Amino acid sequence: MKCNAAIAYMHDYLDGELPREQTAELQHHLAECAGCRNRLDSLEKTDALLRSAPKPESAPDYLAYRIMKSLPKSRNAKTWTTWVRRHPALSAAAMFLVIMVSSFVAMWNQSQELTVSGDLDHVVIRGNTVIVPAGQQVAGDLTIENGTAQVEGDVQGNLTIIDGNVTLASTAHIAGKIKTIDRAVDWAWYKVTSWFDTIAYGS
Repeated sequence: MKCNAAIAYMHDYLDGELPREQTAELQHHLAECAGCRNRLDSLEKTDALLRSAPKPESAPDYLAYRIMKSLPKSRNAKTWTTWVRRHPALSAAAMFLVIMVSSFVAMWNQSQELTVSGDLDHVVIRGNTVIVPAGQQVAGDLTIENGTAQVEGDVQGNLTIIDGNVTLASTAHIAGKIKTIDRAVDWAWYKVTSWFDTIAYGS
């Protein structure tokens, strides 16, 4: 045992609160180190002197109030840095969530151009309008961002409209679901679930 460790154990040793294993280590060190023995002797004498001193009469109530008032204000509220140090995993998760959402929102704000994905062989694009003509069939899902879907034919999968709208003719047939996403949070959720679907199904 080193002297600094022995010094740290001494107060608990004098109070009778040092565990048995550390007590044995301290006693072994004291048997070999004269400097620590002298320090422990001084602490024992000081402790005995304090215990033998007469107890002072109780101080008046106003004295305690004045002393407490003169002390510097304690910071009751923990700073965010303390919380981060005590909860590193939650802090990392929260930071990841903030970065992910902010990047999704930034991508949402930057992406204003028409984007179409899916089977494009049987669709007609005019400006920001994506048309599935009558008698035509789109195989699988069809996703349209920042545009209008005008469906007169068949879509064999899901039809997803992001920041746009859809018009269905009486001849239209959608085999899957129609999803309309108009808000950044819904869009971010759509992107996250799409990403997980891509990982899960490898497509």
